[in-house]
Amino acid sequence: MTAGDPKDLVCLVADKNTEQSILTLLDRAAALRIRQVTFEVLVHPEHDPGCFLRSPELLRSFVNRFTHAIVVFDREGCGREDSREELELDLEKRLAKTGWQKRAIAIVLDPELEAWVWSDSPHVDAALGWTGRDPDLRSWLQDHDMLDPGSPKPGRPKEAVEKALQVVRKPRSSALYRQLAREVGLARCVDPSFSKLRRTLRRWFPTGPT
Repeated sequence: MTAGDPKDLVCLVADKNTEQSILTLLDRAAALRIRQVTFEVLVHPEHDPGCFLRSPELLRSFVNRFTHAIVVFDREGCGREDSREELELDLEKRLAKTGWQKRAIAIVLDPELEAWVWSDSPHVDAALGWTGRDPDLRSWLQDHDMLDPGSPKPGRPKEAVEKALQVVRKPRSSALYRQLAREVGLARCVDPSFSKLRRTLRRWFPTGPT
């Protein structure tokens, strides 16, 4: 790539925790089964509402500097009651009209980023400080009515993270999300928004010849 070539990807996200998650994920090209990409991750100063309402205008100036764009924000907190799919379609239509065409997608975290945290990986217990505890983390969540038996994740994933950390007196920080994104096997996350992200990255940046 020469100095004048566009970079592969710009990501606009709602907060620092999402920023650290996306930065770390994009550095795991082999685990995502994509080629190495050149990218930048930006945090919108108005967080979730700003990403939903104003990302097309903000990203307009990036149309010729990047080949693709992704906007990532929480459904809860964005100011709308629509479904994840409705919010994504709405924003993608507006992004297309500002010059991105089909080169930009929206990823709506439903209900929030913590939906990506919960999987059956032992790295989740380790990151949340629950390794070796009795009961184990998932059993404790069930005992406290935060996780239904057989369910892959709590109904209120952010609250479950916060409660679990309170028990072990561990602070919630961007470093926690960076650790989870670095260590948890990506195939273990079955959240629909994560599946969309992984599927799109594989389509845009395949490992083999195009």
